[in-house]
Amino acid sequence: MNYRKSLIAGMVVSAVALGAGAPSSARAAGYAVFTHGASALGQGNAVTAHTSDASTIFYNPALINKLDGTQVLAGTTAIISSREYSSSAGGNDASNDSVFFPSHLYVTHKFNDQASAGLGIFNPFGLGTRWDSNWDGRYIATKSTLRTFDINPVFSYRVIPSLTLAAGLDVMLLDATLERKVFTGGPDVGSKFKGDGTGVGFNVGAAYDITRDLTVGASYRSQVHVDISGDATFSVPAFNSGGKTDLTLPPQFTAGVAYKGIDKLTMEAGVRWEGWSKFKSLEIRLDNNRLVMQRDWKDTWGLNLGGRYQLDPRVALSAGYVYGGSAVPNSTFEPSIPDAKTHVFCAGTDVDLKPFTVALAYGYQYYENRNKTNTIGVPLLPTSTANGKYQSDAHLVALSLGYKF
Repeated sequence: MNYRKSLIAGMVVSAVALGAGAPSSARAAGYAVFTHGASALGQGNAVTAHTSDASTIFYNPALINKLDGTQVLAGTTAIISSREYSSSAGGNDASNDSVFFPSHLYVTHKFNDQASAGLGIFNPFGLGTRWDSNWDGRYIATKSTLRTFDINPVFSYRVIPSLTLAAGLDVMLLDATLERKVFTGGPDVGSKFKGDGTGVGFNVGAAYDITRDLTVGASYRSQVHVDISGDATFSVPAFNSGGKTDLTLPPQFTAGVAYKGIDKLTMEAGVRWEGWSKFKSLEIRLDNNRLVMQRDWKDTWGLNLGGRYQLDPRVALSAGYVYGGSAVPNSTFEPSIPDAKTHVFCAGTDVDLKPFTVALAYGYQYYENRNKTNTIGVPLLPTSTANGKYQSDAHLVALSLGYKF
């Protein structure tokens, strides 16, 4: 029983704590995704204080008051990632490539000059990693995926001509899968965990026009507590069992200042905070047993800079830069959560074809090198810890299509 308990606990821990396997566009720390619109990506996601489309439901719902009539926006981002592992313990080097498609759908409607409402559906957390089934870290993870869907209705109200406030509800759907090998001292045992859960949180936003050309904006998303239950299956069916745990998705805060005082140009600078210190440990509940795993993640800060130039009435060009911190300390860093400091360089274009709009953006995401030096793995097999250097980058190609009624 203790053997089976340890197998399932290891899988549940990895599955619910997995991070940026396919680096997400303008990825925040941990496993947060910030790819929620092509126009926003082209500006480095520096869109908390100004907007041009309905993706502002995610970035700052207070700004939907600036959108006329009824607007619909849908799209996705192809995230093509590459990761390399160089062993420092005499093991075998490895690499993996993967593609991930976080997507979005938004609808906004302006009732009058004071009130607007909207609905967004997007993937705020998620990713995946895929390593060869025989690589050094196969006892930690071979294939990991995490997907979340946020159903987010919002309402925005202009309190005074210069100040707009907004609030919304976040209904979070989560599912996770982990595949890995289990060390037995003999032939490896294949294992797979699948689990899912639901949680509810809220979000608020504000936008204040200091002058006609200068606006400040801020947005906050609460933490969301998700109860997760699932099943673990093995290539040895006698070990099959169920497991339960819970995960708190972190609170997030963004703020920005936008300036429109230069003809045809809008510029914004912003900051982002994420409360990953909520993730100190993970409790696993199996049958009549309870296990607690330390995570000890930390809060992170990020930076967004971007600009949008209206080349002519139909075409706008954009560029931006994103910096993101790392939430994972060296003591708990491992290949299913290979989080690192990131730099994203972005460019894009918006085309207004009335009543349709098309936005295209490209981003190159560079992860600073990260070294794993801890004992996560199988201590009896030094190479199984997959200690060494992790190098990653990604190409991000985003497309959003809009329609204005």
